[in-house]
Amino acid sequence: MDLLIPCAAGVEASVKRQLNSLGYGDCPAINGRISLAGSFFDVARLNVFLRSGERVLIKLGEVPVSTFEELYDAAFSLPWEEFLSAHSLIRMDGKSFQSKLGAVKAAGGVVKKAVVDRLKEKLGVRSLDERGERTVVGVSLFRDRATFTLDTSGEGLHKRGYRTLAYEAPLKETIAAAMIESSIYRAGKPFADLFCGSGTIPVEAALYALNIAPNARRGFDFEKWKCAPNVLPQVRQEAEDVRDRHTKLSLFASDISEEAVSAARYHAKRAGVGEHITFVCADMRKFSSEERFGVLISNPPYGERLKEDDLFALYRDFGRMYRALPDWSCYFLSAYGQAERAFGGRAQKRRKLFNANLACGFYGYLGAKPSVADK
Repeated sequence: MDLLIPCAAGVEASVKRQLNSLGYGDCPAINGRISLAGSFFDVARLNVFLRSGERVLIKLGEVPVSTFEELYDAAFSLPWEEFLSAHSLIRMDGKSFQSKLGAVKAAGGVVKKAVVDRLKEKLGVRSLDERGERTVVGVSLFRDRATFTLDTSGEGLHKRGYRTLAYEAPLKETIAAAMIESSIYRAGKPFADLFCGSGTIPVEAALYALNIAPNARRGFDFEKWKCAPNVLPQVRQEAEDVRDRHTKLSLFASDISEEAVSAARYHAKRAGVGEHITFVCADMRKFSSEERFGVLISNPPYGERLKEDDLFALYRDFGRMYRALPDWSCYFLSAYGQAERAFGGRAQKRRKLFNANLACGFYGYLGAKPSVADK
């Protein structure tokens, strides 16, 4: 099957590295989607193991269309009966960019009618009761080309299942994972997040360092499809086999809010990594460490609730605190336009990421490298 992995803008390189580490080689990325070939076993592996991909889609076809008639004919020609049953609960998902068919809801209606008509003809039924397994049919219109997909994931892959307490301005787990994977943090290094909020970054750092598959505990839509073989138990066993149960981690997380720290501690426990992270309610200005060559990764406030002067001072003090740790490296995500200037100098590494549709900079400041004697 042709598979597609949608991912947030700026995260493509991280997802490609993850796919390569899983044995899928160098997969091409086009328009925010990474494509590869695979079976239902690969569908299961990708859903369970990918840290930064948003979903795993099966691509059924891609054709040029410019009218609703062409869209209907294209959708009707596809083998939906190989995946859907007479009881499938069909839901539609669509988007359109630079296409003549800009009415997404209308396009979705046309595609669903084509899918239903095809199923009735091929399955020999008069109607579909839609009381069974959920299947999300996607139609993406990009520059007058329609791509038809089936969503195997169900809930987005950022919903790992451990984050259940509501907290202001949460960072998506997939973005946090991409930040960590793109940094120099690896298991064995000291780690700190000084604006931990509800704990997403330190939890994802622990999952990454211990090679814990992020979605091994949750369910997916495809496992209820009648066409899908029962491959998920084998993949979950693989996840158990490869996780690291021996490495000792040094992870520190703090926030000035006791409510945030309490939520973060709870989420870390739900994720099964609570014992690996030290949580403290503290101002980041007070952070210091006797450990060397550590990595700071944070998502500081952007300014929604802070005045400009207070925000500049926060980033200035963050930079001063960091420079007191000469051999540590620091990465942070921010939509604050003066972040680099306030922090104190241009970052050595810089990437544009989107958090909740907000354009952000992901800045990296690298500390001194360990010498041969330090290693």
